[in-house]
Amino acid sequence: MNNTTTAAPETAGHALHNSDAVRTAIDTIVDEVGKASDMITGVRGPVSPAASESFEGFMERAAAVRGRPLLYPYIGSGVGNGPYVELLDGSVKLDLITGIGVHFFGHSDPELTRASLEGATSDTIMQGNLMMNEDAIRFGSALIEEARKTSNLTHAFLCGSGAMANENGLKVCYQKHAPASRVIAFADCFMGRSTTMAQIGDNAAGRQGIPLSTLVDYMPFYDAAAAKRMSGGDVSGETRYIDMAVWHLEQFIARYPKQHACFVFELIQGEGGFRGAPAAFHRELMEVCKANDIAVWSDEVQTFGRTSKAFAFDHYGLGEYVDVCCVGKMTQVCAAMYTDEYNPKPGLLSGTFLGSSVGLRAGCRIVERLVNGDYYGEDGRIMRHHAKFKEHVKALADKHPEWFPLVHGVEDISGGVGAMMRFTPFGGDKDALLKLCKQFFADGIIAFYCGHGPFHVRFLPPLGVMKEETWDDVFAIVEKSMAEVAKTLPQHEPRQLRPMLRDNAVSAHDEG
Repeated sequence: MNNTTTAAPETAGHALHNSDAVRTAIDTIVDEVGKASDMITGVRGPVSPAASESFEGFMERAAAVRGRPLLYPYIGSGVGNGPYVELLDGSVKLDLITGIGVHFFGHSDPELTRASLEGATSDTIMQGNLMMNEDAIRFGSALIEEARKTSNLTHAFLCGSGAMANENGLKVCYQKHAPASRVIAFADCFMGRSTTMAQIGDNAAGRQGIPLSTLVDYMPFYDAAAAKRMSGGDVSGETRYIDMAVWHLEQFIARYPKQHACFVFELIQGEGGFRGAPAAFHRELMEVCKANDIAVWSDEVQTFGRTSKAFAFDHYGLGEYVDVCCVGKMTQVCAAMYTDEYNPKPGLLSGTFLGSSVGLRAGCRIVERLVNGDYYGEDGRIMRHHAKFKEHVKALADKHPEWFPLVHGVEDISGGVGAMMRFTPFGGDKDALLKLCKQFFADGIIAFYCGHGPFHVRFLPPLGVMKEETWDDVFAIVEKSMAEVAKTLPQHEPRQLRPMLRDNAVSAHDEG
């Protein structure tokens, strides 16, 4: 990427951003950040009792400001080193959740520090849809350029959050298919925290007390265990399950003819448990949508950048079907993308902010690093890391089978797709996994959980900078933490099948 401004050479902006003084100052700051970052080399505890006491004071202030305590005692110092992050008490943790997937390139990354400093020299902190600088155009162009390789997505409307990107995506679908007002979504989906997205998301706690004004029909997501049970004769269970799902979709369409504006496809479920599906499952449902003039909307706020391709729809070979796609999290600035056919009329989409100048610079650099690096492909960095992760989970389960009793609905104790990783210890019991996540934190790992019963440990690691050998350190801590938690739990026979009831009352997002 050419980090210098493309403004005309005679402008003051060009002179500023290309001046030797600015370049030297940025080089100096990047070097200083690097020196501080180099001091962080591994997991450690607080640096002193005084630092611990000060940290506790900040935790109390955080609870008072928010109205409830933080789930984890996390307040950062502002410095890290790749997958390692320093907290305000000087302790260092291995960050395997990265702000629920935001920090794919870890902490204190020199390239992103540089991009952020360049963004900070812009004349405004926030850019908007009425007045924007070239950074916004370059960022949107980077997204579109990658998307157009395998899809018909042509335009990108930028905004500050994944929920707002989804709101814009929904508005585009509504306008195109007016007066259709119904939405089809998958059971266990998560769409964001706005009033409308909380209604589409399949989480009762997320919409408690909210008047329900959005009409949603929920489709079953792919269930590998159920498909296996459906096998018989010459027909595979996968085929039978897909046929069943198509039947469900056709029933909704017949019940509410011409009333569905869109089907939002969370191609890999995030909060729902990092569940993937065969490409044929999504393809057959998309074919039905196309035959019935229903928009195909790919929600990639969490999946973007984390599969064998930059876009999950490309990972599954589904680009030709996609009408709308929303991205966020690791991109720093979020976007609703759509085809020419879905380009909305003036006035439908706007907003004071589209993103910060720093976020736009860093986001553009992130997209370029992703598509020009060695991350993608079946033998790319992301899929190699996923294989390492699964190897470690298998070794741990072989060593401690009593920690991994079988669970209804879980075919593989280690799962997910690419950089979306999950494993299922202690029968997928929510209380046990929440206790385990807190023990991880105490021992030096930041992780979280996902699912609705069974529940899973969730990793969204910084694979942009993390080394494959770091998994050895990760699972040394994982084993230590699990041993501590196992002492407090009822004992189960190794690999005994334990039924799990779906608990949709509270999801991982509700704990924060």
